[in-house]
Amino acid sequence: MMSNLLSSSLVLMVLLSTSCISEKRSDTPFTRKSDLFSDPPQWANEVVWYQIMVERFNNGDLSNDPSIDDIKEGYPGFAPDSWKVTPWTQDWYKEDPYFQQVYGQMDLQGNVMNDFMQVSRLRRFGGDLQGVIDKIDYMDSLGVSAIYFNPLNDAPSYHKYDAAHWRHIDRNFGPSPSEDLHIMSQEIPDDPSTWQMTGADQMFVEAINLFHERGIRIILDYSWNHTGNTFWALKDIVQNGSESKYKDWYWIHSFDDPSTEENELDYQGWMGVVDLAEIKETYKHDPASPLAAYESDIFSKEAKDHIFNITRKWLDPDGDGDPSDGVDGFRLDVAAEIGLEFWRQYRTMVREIKPDAYLLGEVWWAKWPDRLLDPEPFLKGDVFDAVMNYRWYRTARHFFAAAPDPIPVSEFVDSLRSLTDNLREQNNFAMMNLVASHDSPRVLTSLYNKNKYKYHVQPSPDNDYKINKPDVQTYQTLKLLLVHQYTYIGAPHIWAGDEMGMWGADFTRKPLIWPELNFHKEKLHPYGFEKPADEIEFDSSLFSFYQDLIHIRKDHPVLSHGAIDYVIINDDQNILAYSRYSEHQEAIVLFNVSDEPHTVSIPIRFDAKYTDIFGNLDITRDRSTVLINIEPREAAIIMSKG
Repeated sequence: MMSNLLSSSLVLMVLLSTSCISEKRSDTPFTRKSDLFSDPPQWANEVVWYQIMVERFNNGDLSNDPSIDDIKEGYPGFAPDSWKVTPWTQDWYKEDPYFQQVYGQMDLQGNVMNDFMQVSRLRRFGGDLQGVIDKIDYMDSLGVSAIYFNPLNDAPSYHKYDAAHWRHIDRNFGPSPSEDLHIMSQEIPDDPSTWQMTGADQMFVEAINLFHERGIRIILDYSWNHTGNTFWALKDIVQNGSESKYKDWYWIHSFDDPSTEENELDYQGWMGVVDLAEIKETYKHDPASPLAAYESDIFSKEAKDHIFNITRKWLDPDGDGDPSDGVDGFRLDVAAEIGLEFWRQYRTMVREIKPDAYLLGEVWWAKWPDRLLDPEPFLKGDVFDAVMNYRWYRTARHFFAAAPDPIPVSEFVDSLRSLTDNLREQNNFAMMNLVASHDSPRVLTSLYNKNKYKYHVQPSPDNDYKINKPDVQTYQTLKLLLVHQYTYIGAPHIWAGDEMGMWGADFTRKPLIWPELNFHKEKLHPYGFEKPADEIEFDSSLFSFYQDLIHIRKDHPVLSHGAIDYVIINDDQNILAYSRYSEHQEAIVLFNVSDEPHTVSIPIRFDAKYTDIFGNLDITRDRSTVLINIEPREAAIIMSKG
């Protein structure tokens, strides 16, 4: 029978069972030693992550919306006089009126701006910290227990990776942009004794406290690899050339000659991007070569001291020695492109202030689009606690969505094992398991298109990448994937909006579709192709599905701490089952990825009653097995009782 849970076609069941149908299983009790320095914090296993890009999250204060002066120095290097904040609810691919003033002009890189994706980077929607605070009840009701904030540092872009000031929260995220700008102008940027708390800083501390009152952790995103082209130290180099005291902070190829009208300043940008100026290290990696972990430190001691001082500020905002009012850790951008020597020092400094802080590295590509980095050098206990688990998602997408092609169950399991076998157990359990982020397509769109992972994942004049609302089959695949995500080792992650049913291509960072707002239909295609006119509305059924999965994980600690054993690997029937077990509990998760119904016999680990958590299914058992009927493209989770 098809389940009626959440009006979906996916049966959700929680089973506790042991089985050894296809392989020898281990009966070794699951134990773990603890080391406060080298191990991840225990809470990292248990959380459900929720990622927020503030500018696109919620506009809670119209009075602090950005002006032309706030954005014009960022990409593309100018803003037309007719520029305005974009209406939150308009069709995403509808051009703003000022777009016509931008087309044909040159951006910072010297590229002609003739593409929607280029010009749309000028958009601002006015999201702010008040908007985040206004939605804490929503996040609490969803059940998430940790927030990952994309960068909040003061910056001209909407994404904030192009910092103008690392030490302050963006002026337009707080209540008093002009006052904050004045405060910043009175400080000596590299002298922390002159730093003051801006209105935006104070609002962020307030947000931390409000989340902490709900038992929700906070980590903050920083990129110590690069700054923006408006960063105060780089501006000093522009003004003072080779006489600047900050000249060793960056990879400077040539300084400006003040005797000429031309600006000859040339520096290395991350991936060659002018508005992401790279911080100089003691080792220079060739970006044309495949990336691998390397030994290096930040070249300038003063630059490193500045990074450490900012980190200390947000770990303990009032500097009283009690870090409970600060963030609970950091997500560290392009972390593989900074040397291990620096990260070891960074970990030591962070853990001295907050012993249970969580350090999450973005360790992604060795060479795009085929080779992902093995994170093992970063997860030995002296650098990071975990990495963003892109490798897991690529593997899971390949299996559940048959993208880019179908693979057998055995290949999927072999891939999962290969991702964990060379890593320490405690790091595997602390991984951030994400299915989408600001740097990827929305999960629904990712599953809807069968292309290679993270390759040709934007609409273009010469591809048929689908950007409309995904079909029913995609939603069914999503639910299979989500059951796996919430029952697998590692902590599940939600890119804010996925739980609302949002879709979108790579870098399509749409504003969230809050249920109280009325959105225009999505009718347009950026290249004039035909597409359906899609209604844009909050998907309450999908939201409830996420809620239920989160509550299941919270209510059954075996899903956060239990060992894993793959108990059915059936290529002929396309059936997978694994057991999550501890000394006293077991959960068996069963997937039928085929298009046919099957009856599955699963060996059990305990002499206990095994029940479907939702009470929808009858489970037959004898002394050593449970028997279950499972419909096509469905998943089941069953718990032991007693």
